[in-house]
Amino acid sequence: MILKKTNVEEKLRGYRKKDLNDSNILQQVKTILGSHTHQEHQIQQELKTSENASYNSFNIDLLETDRIYHIDHIKKICIDYRLRFLDTRYFKGKFPQKALSQIKILENTHNIQLKGFKIIAPSKLFKLENADDPLLFAPIGNDYYYLIHKWGNDLHPLRKYLMLPFKNFLNLTLLILIISYFLTELIPMQLFSKTSNPSMFWLLFIFMFKMVGSIVLFYGVAHGKNFNYAIWNSKYFNA
Repeated sequence: MILKKTNVEEKLRGYRKKDLNDSNILQQVKTILGSHTHQEHQIQQELKTSENASYNSFNIDLLETDRIYHIDHIKKICIDYRLRFLDTRYFKGKFPQKALSQIKILENTHNIQLKGFKIIAPSKLFKLENADDPLLFAPIGNDYYYLIHKWGNDLHPLRKYLMLPFKNFLNLTLLILIISYFLTELIPMQLFSKTSNPSMFWLLFIFMFKMVGSIVLFYGVAHGKNFNYAIWNSKYFNA
């Protein structure tokens, strides 16, 4: 007698039929998918219209310590790298599916609906009102924020140093002095005097400093630029 081979799929289908029929299964799956779709729609709406909520009722025992940041830490990195920390409603980029999934996991784990989403990103990624690497946060309360998800490319390794002149007025003045000095060194003194002397060099340096400073000032005013400490949490393009 030849025994028939066991078809695992058929056996599995038989176990299922003992408990559920096909219509019940489809209804349950439809309910689950509908629930997930509704939750995701709510999350996307909250991200688009996120107001400045001050806290979420997290279960503190379920939070990961290395994802909790104080506003002072966020402010410092924004100033150092010339980034902005704003409500997600100003963000013009797309939120990846993984970020939405992370929000759903948090909401289901803590049994809450998250509000007040904020994001760290360069200015160019925001729709800023007139006058490379996003990090999504939700407020915990008392100026603490919980990092939900990070995506995109890392910042340029030299960005912190390239943004130093925009950190404050002193740094910008030092840069103007350095540029003025090198430009003065490049200009032949013979163009202005037959005899070269230190006083002539420093006189030309002062003139060069005024010229470079005026160009920088004109550019800053014309394009509404400001220092890092003044724009890190400003929703205005020309703040």
